[in-house]
Amino acid sequence: MAKCMKTMDGTKAAAYASYAFTDCACIFPITPSSPMAEYVDEWAAQGKKNIFGQTVRVVEMQSEAGAAAALHGSLAAGTLGTTYTASQGLMLMIPNMYKISGELMPGVIHVTARALSTHALSIFGDHSDVMTCRMTGFAMLASSSVQEVMDLGGIAHLAAIKSRVPFMHFYDGFRTSHEQQKIEVIDYEDYARLVDWDQIKAFRNRGMNPEHPVIRGTAQNPDIYFQAREACNPFYDAVPDVVNDYMKEISSITGRTYKPFVYYGAEDAEDIIIAMGSSCDTIEETVDYMLSRGEKVGLIKVHLYRPFSSKYFFDVFPKTVKRIAVLDRTKEPGALGEPLLGDVKSMFYDCEAKPLIIGGRYGLGSKELIPADIKAVFKNLKADQPKERFVIGIVDDVTNLSLPREEEIDATPEGTIQCKFYGLGSDGTVGANKQAVEIIGDGTDMYAQAYFAYDSKKSGGFTVSHLRFGKKPIKSPYLITSADLVSCSNQSYVQTLDMLSGLKKGGIFLLNCVWKPEELDEKLPASMKNIIAKNNIQFYTINAVEMARNLGLGNRYNMIMQSAFFKLSNVIPLEDAVEELKRTIKKTYGRKGDAIVNMNCASVDKGIESLVKIDVPAAWADAVDEAEAVKDVPEFVTKVQQPMGRLEGDKLPVSTFKGAEDGTFPVGTSRFEKRGVADFVPMWIKENCIQCNQCSYVCSHAAIRPVLLDEEEAKNAPASFETMKAVGKQLAGLTYRMQVGVMDCLGCGVCANVCPSKEKALVMKPFGTQTVEAENWDYSMKVSIKDNLWNKFSVKGSQFAQPMLEFSGACGGCVETAYAKLVTQLFGERMIVANATGCSSIWGGSAPSMPYCTNAEGKGPAWTSGLFEDNAEYGFGVFVGIKQMRERIADLMKEALSLDIAPALKEAFQEWLDGMNDADASKAAADKIVPLLEGSDNPVLKEIYEKKDQLVKKSIWILGGDGWAYDIGYGGLDHVLASNEDVNVLVFDTEVYSNTGGQASKSTPTAAIAKFAAAGKRTKKKDLGAMAMTYGYVYVAQIGIGADMAQTLKAIAEAEAYKGPSLIIAYSPCINHGLKGGMQNSQAEIKKAVNAGYWQLYRFNPELKEKGKNPFTLDSKEPNFGSFKDYLMSEVRYASLKQLFPAEATDLFAKTEQDAKERYEFYKSLAEV
Repeated sequence: MAKCMKTMDGTKAAAYASYAFTDCACIFPITPSSPMAEYVDEWAAQGKKNIFGQTVRVVEMQSEAGAAAALHGSLAAGTLGTTYTASQGLMLMIPNMYKISGELMPGVIHVTARALSTHALSIFGDHSDVMTCRMTGFAMLASSSVQEVMDLGGIAHLAAIKSRVPFMHFYDGFRTSHEQQKIEVIDYEDYARLVDWDQIKAFRNRGMNPEHPVIRGTAQNPDIYFQAREACNPFYDAVPDVVNDYMKEISSITGRTYKPFVYYGAEDAEDIIIAMGSSCDTIEETVDYMLSRGEKVGLIKVHLYRPFSSKYFFDVFPKTVKRIAVLDRTKEPGALGEPLLGDVKSMFYDCEAKPLIIGGRYGLGSKELIPADIKAVFKNLKADQPKERFVIGIVDDVTNLSLPREEEIDATPEGTIQCKFYGLGSDGTVGANKQAVEIIGDGTDMYAQAYFAYDSKKSGGFTVSHLRFGKKPIKSPYLITSADLVSCSNQSYVQTLDMLSGLKKGGIFLLNCVWKPEELDEKLPASMKNIIAKNNIQFYTINAVEMARNLGLGNRYNMIMQSAFFKLSNVIPLEDAVEELKRTIKKTYGRKGDAIVNMNCASVDKGIESLVKIDVPAAWADAVDEAEAVKDVPEFVTKVQQPMGRLEGDKLPVSTFKGAEDGTFPVGTSRFEKRGVADFVPMWIKENCIQCNQCSYVCSHAAIRPVLLDEEEAKNAPASFETMKAVGKQLAGLTYRMQVGVMDCLGCGVCANVCPSKEKALVMKPFGTQTVEAENWDYSMKVSIKDNLWNKFSVKGSQFAQPMLEFSGACGGCVETAYAKLVTQLFGERMIVANATGCSSIWGGSAPSMPYCTNAEGKGPAWTSGLFEDNAEYGFGVFVGIKQMRERIADLMKEALSLDIAPALKEAFQEWLDGMNDADASKAAADKIVPLLEGSDNPVLKEIYEKKDQLVKKSIWILGGDGWAYDIGYGGLDHVLASNEDVNVLVFDTEVYSNTGGQASKSTPTAAIAKFAAAGKRTKKKDLGAMAMTYGYVYVAQIGIGADMAQTLKAIAEAEAYKGPSLIIAYSPCINHGLKGGMQNSQAEIKKAVNAGYWQLYRFNPELKEKGKNPFTLDSKEPNFGSFKDYLMSEVRYASLKQLFPAEATDLFAKTEQDAKERYEFYKSLAEV
């Protein structure tokens, strides 16, 4: 059979292999494993058959614990089950993994191995998670590349069925899971031929069935438990042979050699490395390099990690080996060594000839491992006194375990073309590059590899695409350091990133910018001009921003940049590239109409014809920048944040984090980024402004703010700092200005869209025309905050208060941040945030730019994040701890009242005791108490003084998305609300798991297409608010900021004031919804949702019931259900259902409309009681 070659990433390869053997896939989303389940769900929706002739049954559970339990249950029923997970999700599966293995069930878990949350969360790859499962009884099979994921992924299922031992197949998260490679696909007919059908029949016959009942899962006492536990040994003893036999079969089909352990290197090697995972390809490349220079080195690649077979290890172990370095991609604090090292040392314990065995750690959290690191390991082995414990890839100047990195080695195959693309998150650069790789990989006989590096911002952060193309297979699982072409899609990067240091002499640099050729000498930094001139760089520019707007594509200029790349790179003939690009455009956008197709096709032509070749002046070689003015910034910014912002964080030594070992970071560092990444920013037109402050109210990033100036401040302002008379008698004598922070703005345009002025007071203008506003912003930040002149709990007045959430990593137009920012303006100085893992924790707490900040007194939100599954309990624990400390203060004050102390202090203590649970009263009393306690030697008073930070009542806020509140964290949330304590819960309801890419949650309404609901969700949206109202003592509100700004503010104020639990559910349109007008219309979309009856606004206040009033208030007006379908069709998540499944769409649209009507009638009935 002819080979079938396809370009795909590791998750798609694993999904393909697993689909063949799966009856039931029990899933839950987690990065970076989610795409595996998404592919399976998508294929099932399309009717793809497994080897049993069925489509896979896909069930999404409420958590990974639930997915593992469902997997266990499906296996118990006699159906072959699979799940996909990583990191904390795998931790939640461990209890059921013991059950599955204990009952000898052939389940398979595919794991994108990922770091665990310790001092910080990391979504990136290492082996910390899989190594915690060594004792569960699962066999563990490791893949090192995308091709191996395809080949060994199938073996995991085949061997599990044959041996009755469940398997965990794992490969490196991100480095392998998200690396695109051209690989050979194994045909399902081959899998069907290899599978043991007799064992499948026996397994199905063992399924729980009242036709032939058994008891399984008994309780056993000391008399038999031990013996029964040992009875499984023969099954595990057989696993290595079973795996080896299937590896022989796959090897014969593919021509690629597989064994439980594979040796690569010199037959007479003296120094070898033992490792598993993607590092093995890097080690192989380095071994090739060193062999060519006469060194006797090698690698043993571990595939079958559990059971660990000495028989198969020594089958490949060269007898000449004198020294072994074992590399582990995990850290076990306090252990004598990491797991793989321990296994290898144990294996050699009884051997007469014992080689030197040492071990090291590498690659935690996807830290780069390059050939120079491997060369350092071999050098250490040869040393007279090698380090027995070491780390590589970092500089450890604290415990001095690091090995110095050797000189860089370019080990990529000769003739490989290497390209780097710098983009802005969500600008389409990554998508275009994935498309380019597929065009080249699938359309030619060339090999292709792609890997994409991101920062943690949701969109608007940097992306770097690393693409390699060549005639030979490509390994190189590390970032490109020697590029043939570098492309930059955002001109702001020339000032912040060193993009050209790795560009080869004579290489190509493509810059997307609005600058004319004659402006480049002024705009480019000297360091960039030096490199271009001294290295004979071929320099091209293109104004893709302007072209995209002229073509009607907005800021989607990715296709223009892609066609320019194909012209410059000559990877394939240009005419072939153009043909493929336009064919892909028609396939992708054909259903959207000819106009969209023609615009995108025109962009391809524009990208080719509009390149500008720059004649590089010789003087650039000696260019020197003017010295920048030294700015007074915190040490953290200069030593940590700025290097990380330049993508140089890998160079920071361990000592950088002395004093921050527990993961603590300073607040308010996002204000020092000043990235200037927006193509267009708002310009304020004062003559049109009505001073409503709505633009500031809805801004996602606090990048537009009203400023009130007194006479002195107005006099000292820059000449360009135009103001107008402040409106309102409370503001008499002040002037007003709406200030735009152009360097922090993402250019979403929400503010301009929301502006209610008859003639817009905000219009979007090219960034370059508004740079003077940077100076104006700096001045506005020196102007005093005047938040006590207007009612703070009004829309206008709230915006005179300082936002203590600013310049976050959220998407432009994000609504979540607008809600959270408002809460900080109202309560920030006494606020503690417990944040569930998800979008809000990523935009709220991603190193190094911390958006939560303080006021002039140094007070502001204290932010912390627990885990995804238990954030409500975590936040509740914070509340309980603070309550306990404050009750101790109350006890001390009561004791102090009986002592001979100053009457003023007694009076202040009594005032505090009377109002300790009231924010204003406790603050007023605290202001009196603290000065009176200073210097006191009385032990009681001294202890009160030591606890003075707890005097003011704290405002506890538990934040998270609907994936947490409706699904994985619902049990804990329900318990916390039921506990009837004074905590506030704010749920950002995006109706999908936003952070992991838009998977369906129980908040997702009927008919919505989401990941894990590829054919549209079939069940109605869970009514979280109605469920909470049943307690009777929980304050509950549903809000929608764009529909009713005043109701949003009123609900938040009431919830915080309520002396009991509160739950606010905030509708949050998301980039995953695919708003037809883009995220600039996110606020307008909320209004449309409420008007159409899709979302209702209400408040349930138990205090009203105590006053004999109806506690329920329906704040939204009678909806116009006639516009319901129009609303649905304005979002891709619904409109695409009609395109993909037109027959089902009509029924599902009708059902979701009926669901909305029933919800409304229910709320209406509550309001009419």
